[in-house]
Amino acid sequence: MARARYWLLGALAGVAGVIGTALFLEVGGAPDPSGPPGNGPLTVVTLGDSTTSGEGAGDYAPETDGVRGNWCHRSGNALVNRIDVPGVEAKVNLACSGAATEDVTLDGTAQWTEPSQARRLTELARTHRVAAVLVAVGANDDPRFSRLMSDCLNARLKLATPCRGEIERDWRQRLDAVVPKVARALADIRRALADAGYRDGDYQLVQLSYASPLTPDIPEELRNLSGCPFLAEDLAWIRDHAVPDLSAALRTAADRADARFLDLSRAGHGHEACTGGEHPEHEWFTRLTLDWDGFADAERVEHASVESFHPNAEGHEQVAGCVGLFLGTAEREAACVPGEDGALHLSTEGDAAARRGADAAHPR
Repeated sequence: MARARYWLLGALAGVAGVIGTALFLEVGGAPDPSGPPGNGPLTVVTLGDSTTSGEGAGDYAPETDGVRGNWCHRSGNALVNRIDVPGVEAKVNLACSGAATEDVTLDGTAQWTEPSQARRLTELARTHRVAAVLVAVGANDDPRFSRLMSDCLNARLKLATPCRGEIERDWRQRLDAVVPKVARALADIRRALADAGYRDGDYQLVQLSYASPLTPDIPEELRNLSGCPFLAEDLAWIRDHAVPDLSAALRTAADRADARFLDLSRAGHGHEACTGGEHPEHEWFTRLTLDWDGFADAERVEHASVESFHPNAEGHEQVAGCVGLFLGTAEREAACVPGEDGALHLSTEGDAAARRGADAAHPR
């Protein structure tokens, strides 16, 4: 993927007047005008599930907000629309809320009436010059992360024992099971682009992990239906174990598919749902969000609470800034972490240790 990385670096350098925007460079520095094939606009694409479709960020494209059964909830605030990479002319969101790996693969199933995302990517790549493909997928497969959240919410509402005990029994097995599925989805994305005439070095393929939307450090008065109804022990386990473990599994899958990896497991620290107290505008994730009118509509009732605990518009803005920086580097992997200024920053520190932990937990 060296060429794809270096022509994006060239584009970024063009902003400073060092070289022209979208000038393509080989590693050795010789000009290479090829890059992605075709004559269409230089394009960044997102695939995957709700975290890339923009669930929770509002401003959904009407055709994905229940029209003829399509509930993909693609938001105008989704991260792909907020990425700022000089030279990129088009940003396309093919992600769909609720998608699993089988909805991404070439022979995959339809999600909310839409065909395989990889097949749609092939069609797109024939009319656009695909520079980068960002993928967030895997949480809705064996880890069943949304189910995990529901179980933990029910534990609080029923004043039952913490949910973590039940989930931990087979958590490692579920993570092991999702690795080959994500690797296959990434491989099919490469096949989709190869079918459109692309070589691996013509574009960047980036697997994103997931940020923890919750933390145990929230006021007790918000542990109810007005905010974040969870037990503190469960919140600590989600933030400190479930999300980092899932991230390690996705790192292994990215390795197997020769994709780049961006760790978002710490991206929300300090800005999780309910951490703002009376000022939710400081948070990057939605609190428990209920569409009460939706409960009275048979067609919408299933979707009346799906926006809960997803990145909001500001969360997507922050992640997009970090992703844009990552696309402009030649690093194989990095992480997005909050800085002292309250914004997300790109970091490569400590990721070697994280990789060793991932290799030990999920051997290649």
